[in-house]
Amino acid sequence: MSCRLPSRRRRCLAWPLAALLLAAASSAGIAGCGQRGAAPPAAGGPAASTGGRRVLFFRNAMNPAVTSPVPAKDAMGMAYVPVYADEAAAPAQAGAPSGLAAVAISPEGLRLAGAETQVAVEGSVARSTRTPGIVVADETRIQHVHTKISGWVETLAVNFTGQQVRQGQPLLTLYSPELLASQEEYLRARAAAARFADSSLPEVRSGGEELVTAARRRLELFDVPASFLAELDRSGRPRRSVPLLAPASGYVTAKQVFAGQQVDPAMELFTLTDLARVWVEADFYEYEAHAVKIGQQATLDLAYEPGVQLAGHIAYVYPTLAPESRTLKVRIEVANRGLVLKPGMYVDVTVPLEARSGVVIPDSAVIDSGLRQVVFVERGSGRFEPREVRIGLRSGGQALVDSGIAAGERVVTRANFLLDSESQLRAAIGTAVAAPATPPAAAQGERRP
Repeated sequence: MSCRLPSRRRRCLAWPLAALLLAAASSAGIAGCGQRGAAPPAAGGPAASTGGRRVLFFRNAMNPAVTSPVPAKDAMGMAYVPVYADEAAAPAQAGAPSGLAAVAISPEGLRLAGAETQVAVEGSVARSTRTPGIVVADETRIQHVHTKISGWVETLAVNFTGQQVRQGQPLLTLYSPELLASQEEYLRARAAAARFADSSLPEVRSGGEELVTAARRRLELFDVPASFLAELDRSGRPRRSVPLLAPASGYVTAKQVFAGQQVDPAMELFTLTDLARVWVEADFYEYEAHAVKIGQQATLDLAYEPGVQLAGHIAYVYPTLAPESRTLKVRIEVANRGLVLKPGMYVDVTVPLEARSGVVIPDSAVIDSGLRQVVFVERGSGRFEPREVRIGLRSGGQALVDSGIAAGERVVTRANFLLDSESQLRAAIGTAVAAPATPPAAAQGERRP
């Protein structure tokens, strides 16, 4: 078998590959490359016959919509393919998707094409998504440390970034003339209150107590520790330097103070970050945004430690979409035992989005053109009909069908693209049968053999 065309264009006249594969073993012959020296089909109009089969018309090998009642060739010299009556005998399927027709394939053709089918069943499909996330500090656990009075740093107990501190631990000692004066004022008020305690006038006694309370309250508002005030009450002597204690536990993530430095309330001395609980920020695509809800559970996988998984939950969904990436940012709260997660790390976040029940078919059975979704349903005796469906959910190689398929029907899961090609060809032939043939002279660049 061979085709002889001009030397610059030696191409074998053929149908699309899918149609050739399916028709190769069918009971009906397919017009293709003729034997060398064989004469073209007789020009007898639509009633002509070849080898006992009735020819309806001839079609362009590359465009089935272009037909001719007599043999012809296209602009490239490729001969038109005869369309036989038995090829167009099947009536159009009612309700079939536009441009598609039912296909009948012999068992041998199905074997050669490698077609496989599977039964649609009642089941459920659960969809989850996996996205990278970045570990950041919990903003509600960040403390900025300031003094509430001017002074000089005499000693520094915490002297490098990254150092871990505990709540109540001394950070530094501060010399402040105002703090020293406030201590002396408090001690004088205590001495005066002790003298007024013997007065017979209640107003005098209460006045002395109020002076002591006010002086002590002034020291407390300057963040003088309670232990320091207790020692002041015991000794009765003011101290030159006062310790500044850590307001919370955490790690020093910023430090802007040094020993001997003059400080004032406007200066930030330390930033303390508690990493016992952290945030993981992850981005989800726009089409996933509707399924992400506050309270959903999330699983975190660590790339540097395979097999280790951490659990968290979605604590906040940001109200705006990133215009550059078209993604929605989601915040996940995670307990950080043993400081496994450190700010700046990347993790893999898996979030279950939704689960639905219904008719389930393999995802490979669906031919999705972007405008519609089609499956081929086996009708018995080697006949397959196209069916437009609506897919509601896809996950894990399964597709949940909202409409178009019932449980128990058998759908094609392999070689369905070959069936789709053959179905389109049959539909085009059926359209050409219904319409009058186009004379070859009407097609630009085409000629009689």
